[in-house]
Amino acid sequence: MSYFREFRVHWPNLLGAGLGLGFGAAINHHLTSLFAPALIAEFGWTRSQFALTGLVGLASMLFTPIAGRLTDYLGPRKAAMIGFSVLPAGYFCLSLMTGPIWQLFAIMLVNGTLGILTATMVFTRVVVERFDIARGIALAVMLSSPPLIAAVAAPLIGSIIESEGWRTAYRTMAGLSAMGGIAAVLLIGRARGGKVPERKAAKLDWAKLREFARNPLFILLTAGMFLVNLPQVLVASQFNLMLMENGASMASATLLLSLYQICVVVGRFVSGWSLDRIAPHMVAIFMLGLPVAGYLALASSFDALWVLAGVAVLVGLAQGAETDVSAFLTSRRFELEHFAFVFSMQMMFMGLASALGSALLSFTLRGNGTYDVFLVLAALSTLAGALCFFMTGRYHERRAATGEP
Repeated sequence: MSYFREFRVHWPNLLGAGLGLGFGAAINHHLTSLFAPALIAEFGWTRSQFALTGLVGLASMLFTPIAGRLTDYLGPRKAAMIGFSVLPAGYFCLSLMTGPIWQLFAIMLVNGTLGILTATMVFTRVVVERFDIARGIALAVMLSSPPLIAAVAAPLIGSIIESEGWRTAYRTMAGLSAMGGIAAVLLIGRARGGKVPERKAAKLDWAKLREFARNPLFILLTAGMFLVNLPQVLVASQFNLMLMENGASMASATLLLSLYQICVVVGRFVSGWSLDRIAPHMVAIFMLGLPVAGYLALASSFDALWVLAGVAVLVGLAQGAETDVSAFLTSRRFELEHFAFVFSMQMMFMGLASALGSALLSFTLRGNGTYDVFLVLAALSTLAGALCFFMTGRYHERRAATGEP
């Protein structure tokens, strides 16, 4: 099957995967902060109490490998059906809260565990099952859907909170999630001739788990994902502060943040296009190693605006490439029947790295009050992680059949 014919044949599956990812658990990540002021004002919660919602992410992170295993065993379509049965109901339950903050934690815990069956590992499997020659760019298209959908949904939800209240906004989210989920489930099951290719249920026993634990390729991918995400806190919550420490004004820092976000999308498509044409370990070392120069530049005395803009570009391009490279390498180096589990382990280590990076940044800031020490550590960690991905090139590619004629 030719490059463009894969898109002509499998566009419904790609569209369904994009809708599922965009209206799934990812949308909560983009929109939760919109509800904070209204909830704190109505129920009298403190900001420190609301900040504890971040701990719920730790529970969902630990559930990620189980969700990956379920996806491999049931198939992405059935897994998505479970996830989208829970997620809209959770949003509706949030609209019924009466005041005790444990209600918020309990609902978010359920959404964060079972609702994770609407996350990246489910819908990346849909793409890698269908696309082979154009797999890289297909993954880039799918992974670009959450920020695009959130860009439209955020103003809508924000205006509803202001005009109709947060309860109506949560019910709107429930409706959007349900409609997006139904469309996704219907589309990802489509195949030529109206039949879904036969798929064997993945078997995963203790012997297989031990095999994974001893597999150098598995170790390289999980270690690489951990190391490149250790500095994640810098772009997740410290980007503007870090740039302003380096001499940028508030207005300039805001513009540079926009530049960073644009480069994330560009990075996805650059890496996707490259992965379809160049050895993936070469793409990985180049794209994921870009922030090394950026972090070292920030730690230096060079504070010119063009230097800060260059940092935003380098970090953004790498951030966009990361998941695309990880999913592509996993699909090429492991059996497709275990794809979601292997990929979910990388997602879990990514979350652990973000949490550890936050603690490490807090420790270094208390020590000297600047970002310089952490930026040097971030550069070293990123370089080590990119090298881990590069070393996967020592292992032969496993070309898994897509099940398509």
